[in-house]
Amino acid sequence: MTFKDHFSAQAELYAQARPTYPVALFEWLAKQCVRHDMVWDAGCGNGQASVALARYFTDVFASDPSATQIEAAAAHAHVRYAVEPAEQCSLAAASADLVTVAQALHWFDHERFYSEVRRVLKPGGVIAAWTYGRSSVTPDIDAVFMGLYEGVLGAYWPPERRHIEAGYATLPFPFAEIATPELQLRCDWTLPQYLAYLRSWSASQRFLQATGRDAVGEFADALAEVWGDPEKVRAVTWPMQVRAGR
Repeated sequence: MTFKDHFSAQAELYAQARPTYPVALFEWLAKQCVRHDMVWDAGCGNGQASVALARYFTDVFASDPSATQIEAAAAHAHVRYAVEPAEQCSLAAASADLVTVAQALHWFDHERFYSEVRRVLKPGGVIAAWTYGRSSVTPDIDAVFMGLYEGVLGAYWPPERRHIEAGYATLPFPFAEIATPELQLRCDWTLPQYLAYLRSWSASQRFLQATGRDAVGEFADALAEVWGDPEKVRAVTWPMQVRAGR
């Protein structure tokens, strides 16, 4: 099965520039599980969630179809990485206490993936998938942001982006759902760090490939004007949506 690869070309940038998930998320996930022997992190990308999960589970199996992403992932003694699709997992049946999907569920073949989830999870095991959408800094910065996000790059987002915008409410989720906490991501960034994040977007990279132009660079002056001192640290936040079930 081929997969839609929007991130391998900028795997190193993606690993460096993406926001980190809150500790409260992983604490909550651990509390939902009776045992903490094994977690499968499907579509693990750069392994950010995989490494965080290793604090709460004895073993983490982290898989992604992109070898480039796996090569850029952070090494950890309790995380085993594998280059394989989420729809064809090499784990044994009834071996995982938890399956997680961090910002990747919208890319999967859902029927095939969910079949694997049911096979791999132990009885009573938990699946959790989460996503985050548009960032927010200040009203002035956010206004410039929207000119980039919806204006220049609007046509360059893949169609699956609509599921992120909907907080995954538009995706099938055939499990007994668990009420989830309200969470957000937060990073305290300078302007160069914020620009690096914007450049890590799949739409930014697709625009660059199609036009030869750096859309983020073209907005850099406008963002600098409303940001102020580029080394000034500002709070950047993203609302999170989590879907979990048994």
